[in-house]
Amino acid sequence: MNTAKHAALRVDFVSDIMCPWCVIGYLQLTQAAAKVEVALDIHWHPFELNPKMPEGGQNLLEHVSKKYGTTPEESEKARKRLVKTAHDLGFTFVFSDDSRMVNSFLAHQLVEWADGFQAKHYIILALFKAHFSVCRVVSYINILTEIAVEAGLDPTAARAALGSGGLGNNVRMMEQFWTEHGIQGAPAMIFASEHILIGARGVAAYAALLKKLTRTAA
Repeated sequence: MNTAKHAALRVDFVSDIMCPWCVIGYLQLTQAAAKVEVALDIHWHPFELNPKMPEGGQNLLEHVSKKYGTTPEESEKARKRLVKTAHDLGFTFVFSDDSRMVNSFLAHQLVEWADGFQAKHYIILALFKAHFSVCRVVSYINILTEIAVEAGLDPTAARAALGSGGLGNNVRMMEQFWTEHGIQGAPAMIFASEHILIGARGVAAYAALLKKLTRTAA
């Protein structure tokens, strides 16, 4: 992909590890960028869809039924739509009757810790895969330490950082920053610090916006 004619476009990406549409939105965005030959400078930021979720989580079917009033039939239809959409983008969602929604607070702390080793982007994508494709419980410190090791990071340092509690304040401050700026859901993408899109909008929509922004910057 030849992106030399454009400077990298900053995208602040507010997301939650538990958010399937965050994965889809990211993949749609990157496909759009490749299509219109625009380099992206993505900055990930934390958001929790369910900050009061217990560490061990809740059965996914029970969760969506209680939170949204979704029937089992509606949930099945939604999951099939997610699976197909993700498959078309090259990502695998694995859902079952035992799938769980878990607390993502500690996972966000791992992301922020990894940022100090230039591994933030890798860890975000690894967490999405771990949760949605492999069904690992990413609320547990031992699982998060394993993911850090897989990224080439030191397990002792990762465990110590996650166990210290110090990263939690940073995550809360970042979450508060975005909610105070009007972000109430995920995914939220802020392009060039000005243009906000909420939700996964599709490759065509992102491509149109990227072309518009690069024309404006030219």
